[in-house]
This record gives sequence, structure tokens and C-alpha cells, in this order.
Amino acid sequence: MTKRIKALLFVAMLVLPLSAQTTAEEVLNVTSRVNNYFMERYEDPTVPTNWKKIRPSSLWTRAVYYEGLMALQRIDPQQRYLDYAITWADFHQWTPRNGVNTCDADDQCCGQTYVELLPYMEGADKEQLKHVRQNLDHQMQTPNPKNQSLYGWWTWIDAIQMAMPLYMQMAQLTGDGKYRDHGMKMYRWSRNTLAGGLFNTKEGLWWRDADYVPPYKEPDGQNCYWSRGNGWVYAALVRCMNLLPKKSKEYKELKQDFLLMSEALLKCQRKDGFWNPSLTSTNYEMKETSGTALFLYGMAWGIRQGYLKADTYRPACDHAWTAMVSDAVHPDGFLGWMQGTGKDPAAGQPLSYTRIPDFEDYGTGCFLLGATEYYKLMK
Repeated sequence: MTKRIKALLFVAMLVLPLSAQTTAEEVLNVTSRVNNYFMERYEDPTVPTNWKKIRPSSLWTRAVYYEGLMALQRIDPQQRYLDYAITWADFHQWTPRNGVNTCDADDQCCGQTYVELLPYMEGADKEQLKHVRQNLDHQMQTPNPKNQSLYGWWTWIDAIQMAMPLYMQMAQLTGDGKYRDHGMKMYRWSRNTLAGGLFNTKEGLWWRDADYVPPYKEPDGQNCYWSRGNGWVYAALVRCMNLLPKKSKEYKELKQDFLLMSEALLKCQRKDGFWNPSLTSTNYEMKETSGTALFLYGMAWGIRQGYLKADTYRPACDHAWTAMVSDAVHPDGFLGWMQGTGKDPAAGQPLSYTRIPDFEDYGTGCFLLGATEYYKLMK
């Protein structure tokens, strides 16, 4: 028996028992531990963040956390989760950050949780979300002065996750298809028009923004596909499809992109179960938790929907979960190997098991999204 075969057998002996022993209850226990760490560390949800400058707690990083918290609420209902989220929404008057006239997707992200909270609000109705609706109505008639396009606001792919699901939520809530239609047109503008199109359909991956399309290359000559940026789009596709009729043309359009991305992402997974900050490049080869969690979210969802073959994608999900639990989740629930805010693989470097990123909230939200969807798969 060669040394290589012996090594492979040894790795299999280590990984397979871990996957076999994992239960849905264990997944929930880890998920709760991670969330408890965050809620205890940031006990008052109204307190603004303070990293280099003061920012209100309705900013996008915190809004992503609440997306994850609401996902956890659906599998493990607890009043304290709702109280925490409602206190936050009340404090910000159920209004986008920077008011109803903002056209910045980062400002709108908090609206997704406002919509999800509405059914839990006794006596509340759609009027509770009037500021969110006013904001979308404003954007839908306001061209971006930088490119003169009515649909040209999402100039970075993170924005697709921050705002596109909100358009679909508003369409479902009001029954008015104009929100769905406008959101799809904005998505197509980013996908097909901006810098020649940010989605490389040949490779199934997205350039983060116009700064990273060819001829831009990583030092090893590969295209620059940022892990978390692609994770944002992947998660947005799931969140939007969850709000669309399965037979609709919009659902089928997003599903096609989801399948292209799934195939590409599967090829990029590291042997240890993580994904690199740069998906196809050797530049910054290392574990990274936020992208890994978002890819787990999408793949676990795709398997449950019957869109991704379990024989092919379930091992990738199991491997990702085992990797994060083994190498990223601390005993107290802190998450290591988390890339800080930025726009490319170089941001927040160097990563490590113990390094605290500039913002912890969005990384926790990403983890909760991936963990809760994996829990559903385990069930």
C-alpha cells in the first residue's frame, strides 16, 4: 500500500465518523452557542457600532445578522429572539438606514428583517412597513446619476443580497408585481450590463464589481472571484426563489443561475471543507468562514429542493459543516477564520482562528443561515 493511499485512508477515518455522528440536534446546539455568544456580547441591540466611526445598528452588517436570527427563530422559536429583533426594529422606527430617500442597498438590508417580523407583531399591518415601501417606490423612479440608468444601482454584487430579496418580499406582501419586476431588472443590469456583465456564465462565478473584470487578474493569473461576494449572490438567489412562484419565469431564471453557481462552487471547495477567500486562485489560500457558511446555505437548500443531487452535494455540505465546527467555532461561540469587511480576498488579512474581524455581526448571520439550512437537511 502506497504512502498516498494510506494517507487518504487515514483522512477518511477521521472525517467520515464525524459526519456520521452529526445529528440535527447537535447542529442546533452549535448554532445556538454561536448565536448566544453574539447576543450576550451585544446585549443591547440599539447601541451603535463603533469601528473607526459611529454607525447606527441598522447598518448592513447588523441587518445580515438579523436575517440569520430570523432563520434560527423558524427552526427553534424563542421569544427572546423576537424581543431582541423587535427592540432593534422599533428603535430604528422600521425605517431604512439613512431614511426613505436612500438608494443604497446597504441601507435597505434591514428592511428584510422588518418584513419577516411583521407576522409576529400583534395588531400590526402593512402600514408598519410604510417607510420601507416608500423607500423602494423612491428608488424605482430615481436613476443612478453615475450611470444614468434607472436600474443601475447595484454596482457591486453584495448589493444583490442586501436589497433584491426585499423587492421580492414587498411584491409578495402587497401583491404588486412592480416590485418583483423592478428587482429583476436591477439584477439583470448587474448580471449582464455592468462592465459587460458581472456574471461569468462560462465559469459560473461573479466578479465583485467593475474593478475586477478582466483584464484584472490575481497574481497567479487567475480571475478574481471573491468568496463572500459570490456567497452573497448565492444566498440572494435562494432568498428570492423562496418568495417566488416556482412556475414563474423569474423563478426559472434565478434557478438557472443558481445551478450554474452550484456546479462552479463545488469545484472550488478545499480539501478541508472550507472555501478560499479567492475561489479559483492560489492567492490567499486559507480557510474562510463567511463564504463557506453561505455556500453551505445554498447547497443544503438546493438538495432539499431536489435541484442538487444529494450524492454529489451532500458530502460537500457535511464537509463544510464539519470543517467550520472543528476549525472555526470556539467553545464560547466566537467564530474564527472570518474575513473582515472589504471587497476582495485581500481584505482583513491575515485571517486566523483567533483574529476578531472589524465587524462580527454579518459573519454570525452568515453562519446562522448556513447552519439552519443544514439543520433542515439533517432533519
